[in-house]
Amino acid sequence: MRARILISLALIASILSVSVGMTQQTQYNMPLKTTYESLSPSAKKQVECLAQNIYYEAGYEPQEGQIAVAFVTINRVKSGNYPGDICGVVKQKIGNTCQFSWFCQVNDDAWGLTKHNNVVYNSVKELATFVYANYERMTDPSKGALFYHADYVNPGWPNMKKTAVIGRHIFYNRKGNTNI
Repeated sequence: MRARILISLALIASILSVSVGMTQQTQYNMPLKTTYESLSPSAKKQVECLAQNIYYEAGYEPQEGQIAVAFVTINRVKSGNYPGDICGVVKQKIGNTCQFSWFCQVNDDAWGLTKHNNVVYNSVKELATFVYANYERMTDPSKGALFYHADYVNPGWPNMKKTAVIGRHIFYNRKGNTNI
């Protein structure tokens, strides 16, 4: 909560410093520049969860696909039908089934690799930081999706509407869902 207040204050300050001739829309779309190190401890925890989800779900996908996976995670938080924070969404289990399969499959050694030694993970963490700070100013490439799967999987989701195809992932929302 504190991080969101600080981000809001920074946004207000940047809007006030922009030239009077610029439109409100232009001012609103200006991204916030921040680093992982400058985040609060609770914001760092959320970014770490978001980065792990992006890495394990789409770490080697195009950047647009990585952002779309981040948005699915955030869309779930915003929907009110899933846990109320990013880490809760990423770690959610229904019965014995993880909502993001990697979470039940990754061992402690792999987690250490992502946090300390992996160039791809470090790039993903930087992207996760940017999305976390700016998602309200960004266009959602998943188009409001709450679900996705790789293109080589057929989960047979009968009540789903395809919203986007990016890289090797197909994004969906429930038919008629307007919560996002």
